[in-house]
Amino acid sequence: MPASASRTALVPPPQARSLTPAAERLAALYLKRILTARVYDVAIRSELVRATSLSRRLGNTVLLKREDQQPVFSFKLRGAYNKMASLDRAALDRGVICASAGNHAQGVALAARRLGARALIVMPTTTPRLKIDAVKALDGEVVLFGDSYSDAYAHAVQCEAERGLTFVHPFDDPAVIAGQGTVGMEILQQHTGPLHAVFVAVGGGGLISGVAAYIKALRPEVRVIGVQTEDSAAMLRSVAAGRRLVLADVGLFSDGTAVKQVGAETFRLARALVDDYVTVDTDEVCAAIKDVFQDTRSVLEPAGALGVAAIKKYVQAHGLRGQTLATVTCGANMNFDRLRFVAERAEFGEHREALFAVTIPEQRGSFRRLCELIGRRAVTEFNYRMADPLRAHVFVGLAISGLDEAARIKRAFEKNGFSTLDLTGDELAKEHVRHMVGGKSAHAGDERLLRFEFPERPGALMRFLDAMHPEWNISLFHYRNQGGDAGRVLVGLQVPAADGPALAGFLRELTYPVVDESGHPVAALFLR
Repeated sequence: MPASASRTALVPPPQARSLTPAAERLAALYLKRILTARVYDVAIRSELVRATSLSRRLGNTVLLKREDQQPVFSFKLRGAYNKMASLDRAALDRGVICASAGNHAQGVALAARRLGARALIVMPTTTPRLKIDAVKALDGEVVLFGDSYSDAYAHAVQCEAERGLTFVHPFDDPAVIAGQGTVGMEILQQHTGPLHAVFVAVGGGGLISGVAAYIKALRPEVRVIGVQTEDSAAMLRSVAAGRRLVLADVGLFSDGTAVKQVGAETFRLARALVDDYVTVDTDEVCAAIKDVFQDTRSVLEPAGALGVAAIKKYVQAHGLRGQTLATVTCGANMNFDRLRFVAERAEFGEHREALFAVTIPEQRGSFRRLCELIGRRAVTEFNYRMADPLRAHVFVGLAISGLDEAARIKRAFEKNGFSTLDLTGDELAKEHVRHMVGGKSAHAGDERLLRFEFPERPGALMRFLDAMHPEWNISLFHYRNQGGDAGRVLVGLQVPAADGPALAGFLRELTYPVVDESGHPVAALFLR
């Protein structure tokens, strides 16, 4: 039985399991269907490219099957068109209906346009706007219903019966599975050399069923590994249980794989042909999106990056070196407004950022000592607000090279008398607290609020502290790395009114661009 790849100990990479006679017959049956599938009226033979930077970093050859390059930016048009091309003219004239989180919907809409049919698309209300607009642009009629694919599916089945439409299932249909299986066919045609494993994202199971059937029919030594998010692992859990399970809830970050129950036919195929499963979390997926962008300059949707995240996890778990690993980058329908979240969480997925809550005594020199301990490390975030006459709590993010470095930094802070919490793995801190540090302070008298642009280079903060009058106190400090050549910093300085000329001189000598925001109405509402 496939085992979860959430392993803690390093173990040798397993070989592909032996197929039973029944599994061999099943693969052979689908091989014929895949070889005769009609997909190339609408689909392209997408590239199989080497991810150069990622391959070098992992010490293995990583191949990307670029299904994100398809006309609808997803593999889904293959199965949709193969199914619809098999319908007779009368069925096409009555129209088709489907339920989809977005990518299958675009495939059905495109196929319907090509075949001259009407298409009614039921989509969950959680579907990204980008995918909804894309379906409408292809003349698909969109109905939004429910919070997940399963909810939309139930409504679509009801509409099918009421209106006499033909249902085009996104995954649980032999014709759809065969269409998706052409992805596996192309991988083996494009790469004829050694191939250790192919990693495939799993939602309902249509893609992995087709890919596994083709690969196991021709090259059974190649491992086929399914990938799911930890909060939407319906296939993994069903295979482990020996029956199809229905998840009560699914995570929606990877909306393309957010399925509560896998298909009956896909379960049968996956149980017989898939070697193993890997689960990944949100941060790991965000890091994988960044990896693919760095190699291809393309932005995948979360489902499209699952395989890359799994390859990184699999290589680490097994200490793999010198192998060839392929994955299907199965979609690129990403809402632009999600990119900020992806960029922020990618550093956690790569273990390149650590978060700390540091308590420092509210006395002269404490802030400077903390900055000296940080040293020349890149600061990703720094939040401080005076709240207590005796001590202050600082929320700081630092760039790191690995989790072991976060532990070393924590020990260094504590050795120097600063009580420290490592919040790197804390979801509350990552998702909310980092944006909420601050507020009003009853102890920040004579406060001037100054908005600076600090040069993004080591020593910029220490230059500021060195030039500052020793009697002035920092009552607020907020900085977030924005990836530019200048960091935007808000500083609260307690400066007596009599020191106004000295403050003006300090700002002139510092030469950093500055705006005095002391009278800003937002500051009066939230900070004063």
